[in-house]
Amino acid sequence: MKIAVNTRFLLSGKLEGIGVYTQEIFKRVVKLLPEHEFFFLFDRPFASEFVFEKNVIPIVTFPPARHPFLWYWWFEYVAPKVLKKHKIDLFISPDGYCSLKTTIPQIITIHDIGFEHFPEHTPFLVRNYYRHFTPKYCEKATKILTVSEFSKQDIHSRYGIDSNKIEVVHNGFNLSKWEINKNTLSNNTIPYFIFVGAVHPRKNVLGLLKAFEEFKHRYNLPHQLMIVGRKSWLYDEVENFHQQMNYRNDVIWKEHVQRETLIQLMQHASALIYPSWLEGFGIPIIEAMSMGIPVVTSNVSALPEIADGAAILVNPANITEIADAMYVVITNNELRTQLIAKGKQRAQFFNWDTSAQKVADIILGFNTNL
Repeated sequence: MKIAVNTRFLLSGKLEGIGVYTQEIFKRVVKLLPEHEFFFLFDRPFASEFVFEKNVIPIVTFPPARHPFLWYWWFEYVAPKVLKKHKIDLFISPDGYCSLKTTIPQIITIHDIGFEHFPEHTPFLVRNYYRHFTPKYCEKATKILTVSEFSKQDIHSRYGIDSNKIEVVHNGFNLSKWEINKNTLSNNTIPYFIFVGAVHPRKNVLGLLKAFEEFKHRYNLPHQLMIVGRKSWLYDEVENFHQQMNYRNDVIWKEHVQRETLIQLMQHASALIYPSWLEGFGIPIIEAMSMGIPVVTSNVSALPEIADGAAILVNPANITEIADAMYVVITNNELRTQLIAKGKQRAQFFNWDTSAQKVADIILGFNTNL
């Protein structure tokens, strides 16, 4: 079987949520299915590290699709031509898009539909594109994968998609690859909280900064706040608030770090603070739990499902509640010990090997029907 995979988000040194998902799933899937050919469709020059096995054939397409107009062109004109030229049997798109102009079977992964809940958090053109095309993609796709029961129910109820068409394939984290001596980053002796994720409104970084300001004012503790993630969109309000903070010098910004460095930074944190407004999964909370870092996260969307009692849950709209949780997680040693133990146990439930095997089984199901 010839399988094409949309690998637009495999960007060396710049992997974020969808890129991590694509890498971790498909570097395993191509190994699990060595008898099949995988055509990786890039929209720019690719790094050789993403050609995982001999059965991977990389294809560079044009143009780079990073704008709604170019998304449409890429999926409706570029991708169908490539699929036809190489006689592809199955097209897999891990970023929620698919092609409306091809007749071959398609599998898409929709991580969440947060733009439906918080449309104001997404730029105008992007928001309109998502809201117009995502229901069409859901109808067109032969199978929809998503990363939590919350997202499955959300897609089902919002778009009226048959639940049997939607499969939950969780994100994962394999700690063994990232077991690093904590002494390697021991230069900074000041304790810090950490947030990991792109800076845009849905991540509630503004609320986090406000909570940190209140935490510092009320408790007079030495902790800093480290924010690791690129500034994505609509972040002016975050920057403006940061500039007028009394404790702005205690906020450390790191926009672009290698993944190995990110894991090291997380390992040294006192706690992960992740008060997002909505998540389909929330990979950073599982990463932190795997490394024995206690977690404070939101009590909304998929986050309580993923945490499952192994984190402090807060109302993301309640700044004082977040600040209090930051204080409790570093001062209540009994609770902290419990969170670390429960977190490590919970994180074992999410494994990339298990998720990749499920994707491989779904692909093989298509193979029997061809």
